[in-house]
Amino acid sequence: MTLKAGFSVRRLLRLLALGGALAVSTAHASAQEAQRDPYENFNRSMFSVNEALDKYAARPVAQAYDAAFPLPVKASVGNFFGNVGEVWGGANNALQGKPADAGLGLTRFLINSTVGILGLFDVASELGFERYNEDFGQTMAVWGVGNGPYVFLPVVGPRTSRDLLGWAVDTYVDPVSTIHPESVRIGTSVLRFVDVRAGLLPADKVVEEAALDKYAYVRDAYLQRRRNLIYDGRPPRLDD
Repeated sequence: MTLKAGFSVRRLLRLLALGGALAVSTAHASAQEAQRDPYENFNRSMFSVNEALDKYAARPVAQAYDAAFPLPVKASVGNFFGNVGEVWGGANNALQGKPADAGLGLTRFLINSTVGILGLFDVASELGFERYNEDFGQTMAVWGVGNGPYVFLPVVGPRTSRDLLGWAVDTYVDPVSTIHPESVRIGTSVLRFVDVRAGLLPADKVVEEAALDKYAYVRDAYLQRRRNLIYDGRPPRLDD
């Protein structure tokens, strides 16, 4: 039995089966996205606020900073703040049960704080001592704390609820937060923020051109990067 124009029942059934499979797959993907980003409407609103703040404040200041200072100066600023975080990064390695990496972090700190002149020069990397990016959010993940819902806050940026708590702890123990007087502490914090934002300027065009939905692009990239960091660059194919 055939339909008009030679369109067979068998082909129709195949199309219906394919359509059903696609519908199930789409529904499954939507359910997964809703589970990891249950506050999407709120997050998108905050993302829009952040985009406005970035467009009219953070990005222009970062562009001015990037244009005003030569690369060696900007590299030294980044090295200084990276060195400030070495001790806490080493502590997180220890808390994650990686004593060798913890010792490496301490070694980096001692070398860069002395030979590297208070961390302005990353001598440790030149000597082959690799830097590890560790924070308390990763430590909690190793302890078995789940991601929790994805959240986006202006200035703070993308986080999972676990990483938001980790960020609060990281901020509390940050040596910069102990600087006095307050004016110097605020100035130092602003300089670090501007330096980080300037470092992201080359990625702006890539994100703008690659993303049909910038919010989803940033969210997915963040979650993928965090998973990669938690597993030290060797994430399993499926979550445990």
